[in-house]
Amino acid sequence: MSAKAVFIGMPGAGKSKVGRLVAEALGCDFQDSDDLIVQAEGRSIASIFSDDGETRFREIEAEVVARALLDFDGVLSLGGGAILAESTRKALRGHPVVLIDVDDAELVRRAKQSSVVRPLLAGDPAARMAALRSERDAWYREAALHTVTSDDGPVQRVVAEVLRLLGAGSEPRP
Repeated sequence: MSAKAVFIGMPGAGKSKVGRLVAEALGCDFQDSDDLIVQAEGRSIASIFSDDGETRFREIEAEVVARALLDFDGVLSLGGGAILAESTRKALRGHPVVLIDVDDAELVRRAKQSSVVRPLLAGDPAARMAALRSERDAWYREAALHTVTSDDGPVQRVVAEVLRLLGAGSEPRP
């Protein structure tokens, strides 16, 4: 099996929102790796971070993502840090990976308006976002077959661009 699309990007990029809409347009199921982790562990992401630490969370995340990439043939959205695991980067090869790219100022604005608890943005969100981008950006770009830029405009514009790219007959990166 192979996912129809796998969304990657920074926290708050809109991977889940866009992913759900793309799945709806394609007539397939949608899964979010964070939701799969919560289901598997029976507790919130924030709880896993606070109780077990980021290292253990990343181990759980890598296992959940590996299973989803093997078993799921719909649209999958990965947590922003999933790209940190080398095993995940390898597992993404051969899948239609879409990077949703959003500038840091917009990401911080979205984070401040969101009810989602983002443990890695605690303290100074702008400084934390810049540090996360510095750590992750090269891996996002290496893994992505397609990159779509998002801003504060309508989400439908991003969805339409993703659908256009997915329908362009491009093959996943080997």
